Amino acid sequence: MARRYRSSSPPPSSPFNYTSLAILAGVFVLGIGIGIAFSSTANFSPQNVASREVIDRSAPNPELCIQYGASAIAADLRIFLTLNPFNVFVSQPRMQPGCVLRTNTWSILEQRKLVDPQEVRDCKNRMNTFGFTGDLGESPQIDCVYQNDRMGNLFLKDQGGGLPAETERF
Repeated sequence: MARRYRSSSPPPSSPFNYTSLAILAGVFVLGIGIGIAFSSTANFSPQNVASREVIDRSAPNPELCIQYGASAIAADLRIFLTLNPFNVFVSQPRMQPGCVLRTNTWSILEQRKLVDPQEVRDCKNRMNTFGFTGDLGESPQIDCVYQNDRMGNLFLKDQGGGLPAETERF
């Protein structure tokens, strides 16, 4: 009868035992928690315009703007185009708080005599709306602005949903 010898050495052990896996999982969860804490701290200073609330509070006439339109960031810049040689030059934009009114709320500007009936007719004929910067009680700069939605809102494509139609169209 042949004798078989069994090896008495233990099976090879994994470099990760339960204790080290628990420590790694704890570090992972702690890292996620710290990352969320750093990324979600809201800084509502004017230097960091990272939320809609900051833009809403900074808008000219914020209560009126939120009720009758939408707060906005107005970027004033100049574009210079040379033809020979063909080049495009853009100035540094000047960013300031603004407001875009819905088309059915233009009467606010007419009542305050900030736009005349001819300006309203011209803007309405081009299917545009009014946007303004500056306080309406002082000397606001009011422009007939065109909503350019040809490309759509690329931020909403990944979310699968969308905003109700009445919030997208002014």
